[in-house]
Amino acid sequence: MSLLQRFFPWLNATGSRTPAAPTETGPTLPNESPYITSEQGLRTTPENQLKYLYRLMWVDYDVRNTIMDIRRMDRLDPRVKRVHRRIARDAIKGGLVLTQITDSPTLRAAWATFNRRLQLNRVEKLKSDAVGLVMEGNLPLQMVLDESYRVSAAIRMPSETILPNVDSAGRYIDPAAAHFQLELATGAKVATFPLWQLFLARFDPDNFDDLGAMGRPFLDATRSTWKKLQMTEEDLVIRRRTRAPLRLAHVLEGATPEQLDMYRSQVEKDQSEITTDYYLNRKGGVTSIQGDVALHQIADVTHLLDSFFAGTPLPKGMVGYTDGLARDILEDLKRDYYEEVDSLQDTLSFTYEWAFRLDLLLQGINPDADEFAITIAERQTETPNQTADRALKWQALGLPRGTVWEELGFNATEIRERLEEEAKDYDPYPAPGGDVPGGTSRVKITPGNGRKGESGTSIANG
Repeated sequence: MSLLQRFFPWLNATGSRTPAAPTETGPTLPNESPYITSEQGLRTTPENQLKYLYRLMWVDYDVRNTIMDIRRMDRLDPRVKRVHRRIARDAIKGGLVLTQITDSPTLRAAWATFNRRLQLNRVEKLKSDAVGLVMEGNLPLQMVLDESYRVSAAIRMPSETILPNVDSAGRYIDPAAAHFQLELATGAKVATFPLWQLFLARFDPDNFDDLGAMGRPFLDATRSTWKKLQMTEEDLVIRRRTRAPLRLAHVLEGATPEQLDMYRSQVEKDQSEITTDYYLNRKGGVTSIQGDVALHQIADVTHLLDSFFAGTPLPKGMVGYTDGLARDILEDLKRDYYEEVDSLQDTLSFTYEWAFRLDLLLQGINPDADEFAITIAERQTETPNQTADRALKWQALGLPRGTVWEELGFNATEIRERLEEEAKDYDPYPAPGGDVPGGTSRVKITPGNGRKGESGTSIANG
């Protein structure tokens, strides 16, 4: 027994679960457990341990009920629909872009064909995947191979029917059967997916290391508030309708029941006329009883509306409810919203990057030979002027020009090639110092000279 084996006895154990094939570089797929590991204990909570045992026999109804509630909210409430579509639209703004540290024509050509083959260049596909991740909290993408063993499609599966095949410790039992798809009616297994064939992107799971923990939708915690809001708004409409007619209170002091009935029958007989006058020969009066004529008497609806939007990443002011909302507060809320969108973009972009790496492996190309990343073109939802101003300031700080182009959402390699081609055909700056390859622009930043005390930017060529 070696010295390492004496200190680490787990080197001799392989575990009770089916191990993956040993490799020199460790796991090749995300969430694939190595052959030998020092892990001890359980990743799962006691509640999830029991749930995973039942979930292998039937569909997880907790996940399904949550998703069905969110879908119903999306169909019935235009505010929920706008929240989902706005987040998805901002998350895919600009599309996908390949960024490389060192230019590789082979990698660029492979990404161009992969992007077109999987229709990732179409906004409908990206928006559909983003909406699914926002509404369901999970994005199961099935990698479909063609006859030449190339990834030909990335199909979004319904996440409420996908079950991770994990043990009580929260790890995959067998990478060759990492996920199941169960039929709702019978509970039968429709399909079995190995770890490479189905990638399950999870947004905000209870525990990322617990591979059986599914993601949570954006509006998961607002379902009860939304139900109360819908009920209160319906009650408000019913109350308005029932209290809308004008009512009159007739007071006749000292009248006998017979006199009161005679007076009532005479008044109700004349109510068909447009204008009715009342004549009394005793002390009395006619007083009008108004219905709900003021809109300020709906503070309960306003409270539920504020509670609902407090649980969403989208600020209430960006949906149209701007009453009493200051501009500075809205700017802070928008900044927080953009950070949420950035987190969603990272989850989406890694999913497509993983699919691209799988396609490269199937072509016999080592994806780790070159440093690259698949990202969303526009990281933050900004105006073009704000984005350009930010890039110019980074340029003034001395950041590489390729990094500046990538932050603007462009492919730095393509921009450099186009600049070189234009410089060969037509050079608008014959003198040194122009904004062409070999020339530089002079960018100056004046602190405190911009809007809201920000820094101002000035540019000069040559």
